[in-house]
Amino acid sequence: MSSTTKTTTKPLASVVIPTKNPGPLFLRVLDMVMRQITNWPFEVIVIDSGSSDGTLAAVRRDFPSVRLVEIAPETFGHGRTRNQGVALSEGEFVALITHDALPANERWLEGMVAPMLENTKVAGVFGRHLPYPQAGPFVKRDITQHFDHLASWPNPLWLEDRERYDRDQGYRQVLHFFSDNNSCLRKSVWQDIPYPDVNFAEDQIWAKKMIEAGYMKAYADTAMVYHSHDYGVVELFRRSFDESTALFRLFGYTLCPSLIQAIKGVVRGSLHNWSYLKDLTIERRLYWAVRVPFDEMARQFGHLLGSAPRSDRLYQFLSLDHSIKTARTSSNG
Repeated sequence: MSSTTKTTTKPLASVVIPTKNPGPLFLRVLDMVMRQITNWPFEVIVIDSGSSDGTLAAVRRDFPSVRLVEIAPETFGHGRTRNQGVALSEGEFVALITHDALPANERWLEGMVAPMLENTKVAGVFGRHLPYPQAGPFVKRDITQHFDHLASWPNPLWLEDRERYDRDQGYRQVLHFFSDNNSCLRKSVWQDIPYPDVNFAEDQIWAKKMIEAGYMKAYADTAMVYHSHDYGVVELFRRSFDESTALFRLFGYTLCPSLIQAIKGVVRGSLHNWSYLKDLTIERRLYWAVRVPFDEMARQFGHLLGSAPRSDRLYQFLSLDHSIKTARTSSNG
């Protein structure tokens, strides 16, 4: 049956979506979420931190059964706001997606919840991302290969080998990889292990804590959403900087340890990507052939600077996440 939020029965699952000026795509996302087909009731919560693009009016007009929660822009935090949404939810399971993650079909939510119904030790589930059709060739390749790799691991996963976990960074990264662009939590576990209040990687920190606490995580390959970004060179540099900063500070990972490694990474990445262009049309091949080295420089030098000593002022200048947070706060002024 098709379930909506209009029900007198307590929902088995809740869907929480944080928003801030999400644009017209969000209405497609919300429509697809509301069209999910399940054998149990679910609710949908939108938690908005100051949208001024007509989102609030559209949700109230077109989706009256959605629980719309408004918070002050300055109170937003990636972990904090998701915690607010989960705390408000009534479901035993809470699916978390971003406002630009479009469920690929009407069985997305069912597929997300299924692993937790099958195994009570599963505390978190994440699903496959699909690149949007208009995504660039490298974005399509990288997303597909990344989730194909994750699908090749045993499922569900848990901390079977503590000695390996302590010495093998790759093993740790696989165990704590998690993406709340497309995920689901068991609320009873979240009550003991909430999201941390951090600016980046709140999902992976949460997964690390629950894995170390003895729970399992599952990968739902059929619970798919369309979610991809084609960043410009400057934005790619700043996002790479934020990624490297967070992974170094939170997990001790150094994505690019030296200038020599950065230069080698640019050369290797450019050669690899140039070899991938042969199947494109001549016009697209020429465009991406010129673009490739600039993207690789942005990625490698963003990673290099992200784990290097620097002043707070330089961090604030380079960090895209800091700029977004500052703009979010000032928009309420």
